[in-house]
Amino acid sequence: MNDPVDLIRTAPLGTRMTVRRRVDGGFTDAVGYLRERADTECVVETRHGLVTIPLAEVTATRAVPPPPPRRAPRFPPTGS
Repeated sequence: MNDPVDLIRTAPLGTRMTVRRRVDGGFTDAVGYLRERADTECVVETRHGLVTIPLAEVTATRAVPPPPPRRAPRFPPTGS
C-alpha cells in the first residue's frame, strides 16, 4: 500500500484531489486544488476556501477529475 502523503508530495500544484484526514470523532475530506505544500502540511483550495491540512493527519488521498460544469437554472430568472 502506498503512503497517501506521497501523492501530495509528488502531484503538481493545481492538481484536484481529495484529502482525507483524521479528526476528533472520525474523518473529514477536503476536495479541491492543491495550492501549497511544505514538509509538515499542505493547503487545498475547496469551494469554501483554503484548508490547511497537517500531513500527520492524512489517511488517504486521491486525484479526482475536474468538477462537472454548472447546470443552467431550471427556471429562468424573472425580471424585476
